[in-house]
Amino acid sequence: MVEVTTSVWATGQRPSRVQRRGRYVPESMRHPGKMLPSIAAKVIETYTASGELVVDPMCGIGTTLVEAVHLGRHTAGVEFEERWARLAVANLGHAKKNGAPGFGRVVAGDSRHIARLLPDLVGRAALVLTSPPYGAATHGHIRSTRDTGEPGVRKWNQRYSNDRANLAHQQLPQLLDGFGRILAGCVELLRPGGVAAITVRPYRLRGELVDLPGHVHRLAEEAGLVFVDRIVCLLCGLGDGHLLNRASFFQLHEARKAWARGVPIHAVAHEDLLVLRRPQLLAEADPGSSLATVRELE
Repeated sequence: MVEVTTSVWATGQRPSRVQRRGRYVPESMRHPGKMLPSIAAKVIETYTASGELVVDPMCGIGTTLVEAVHLGRHTAGVEFEERWARLAVANLGHAKKNGAPGFGRVVAGDSRHIARLLPDLVGRAALVLTSPPYGAATHGHIRSTRDTGEPGVRKWNQRYSNDRANLAHQQLPQLLDGFGRILAGCVELLRPGGVAAITVRPYRLRGELVDLPGHVHRLAEEAGLVFVDRIVCLLCGLGDGHLLNRASFFQLHEARKAWARGVPIHAVAHEDLLVLRRPQLLAEADPGSSLATVRELE
């Protein structure tokens, strides 16, 4: 029986933009769905040791990779969108210039075939750390009337991708199927006893709450992983006797509209961190028959 220890991590003490300042190239802020650097760093410190391998199959602009190399780990990431993959490479280069002792690489490709994209890493990873997409677009950056004095809201940097093949564009059943295939491939990369850590939160679709953490938990166990822990990673800050709000304009706007309709919803102030392990002995998975195109970026 696996013992579960519940815990809360205060990972939102500084806003995301402050955590990235000077540590990432400025263009990184264009990505609409970045993992919080403090979450990535805390996971890597907790579940790996210096010199071990960390993999992110949906690495975006490389938050997992940057935090890993700064902590003396080695890392590899896969990213479907080449523009984000190139930013991940730029961020790794920036980290190296700033003295990061680890090294990393990025492959632009479809991580549903990750074991084929990174064949030399099969059975070597101490940690897989990633997060699924929540849709084709997020809140991005906004300027409201309060900011500009002009009527209306202007949005930019809110879209992951215009490529319909990207999982972010898929309906929930297709998204879950694709993410399940990614997790199955990641199990092949993990060494026996290696950890898979997934940051995920529920979201609303046409007003209905979608339990994405529950779906991902099920997918991970179907892929052969064993559940270990579920941790709350705070997106808000902890002040002196009160919470420091980090919710976006649209999160608050949607919550206020719902309350006006008599629906008492709240802005999400945390992400779930699902922690699972590859068993010490695992039957070999069927490698399948398809092979994705690989483009390694330097």
